[in-house]
Amino acid sequence: MYFSATGTTRRVAQKIAAIEHADLYEIVPEVPYSREDLDFNDRNSRSSREQNDSSIRPAIAGGPVDLSGYDRIFLGYPIWWREEPRIMDTFVESNAFGYASVIPFCTSASSGIGKSAEHLAVRANGGDWLEGRRFGGGVSEEDLRRWMGELR
Repeated sequence: MYFSATGTTRRVAQKIAAIEHADLYEIVPEVPYSREDLDFNDRNSRSSREQNDSSIRPAIAGGPVDLSGYDRIFLGYPIWWREEPRIMDTFVESNAFGYASVIPFCTSASSGIGKSAEHLAVRANGGDWLEGRRFGGGVSEEDLRRWMGELR
């Protein structure tokens, strides 16, 4: 499961799904992000306003997802201002993770995962949240396999 505004996180999620032979689910905003919305240099851009207000919960297209049949969930997202995008807060608050192991991963050119995985775990409805990992957009399949092997 992943949210990707620019395609970077999507590419990493696709690699993970291929390695795991897993289902792939994209978290899609009800109102898609435009290039202008993602202008991190504009303090009035949509992404800037959302990240500056931790109470904002962007709507997700499609509603809650039935996760009851999953025992392991990789959850991917980009890092925005050293945090998870607010749409990820919407997602974890809107879905029941039950007893699944939730493995967060993020993509960023330079910022680490920081406390984003902890923020999501606190807001989530259930799940056994494991330590997350940050990847660059060009992470190799070999590096992902190594990381995933450490999780077992």
